[in-house]
Amino acid sequence: MKTQFEQNELDRMRKDPDNYVWGFFYYNHKDPRVLVPRKAGIGLSPNFANPYSYLLIIGIILLILIGNI
Repeated sequence: MKTQFEQNELDRMRKDPDNYVWGFFYYNHKDPRVLVPRKAGIGLSPNFANPYSYLLIIGIILLILIGNI
């Protein structure tokens, strides 16, 4: 069962430095999002605690490899 989080709770989790591995990789089991806004700057970062983020990364790599054939 997934828990619905309010936007301010999601922002608090994203800004918490304890949710980052080596200060760069976002890893939070409580956050249901696959992609989260970056800690600094513009763009999105994968939530490496979510298994779908690995599928997304593998899919992007496969698209790049297939496009270069």
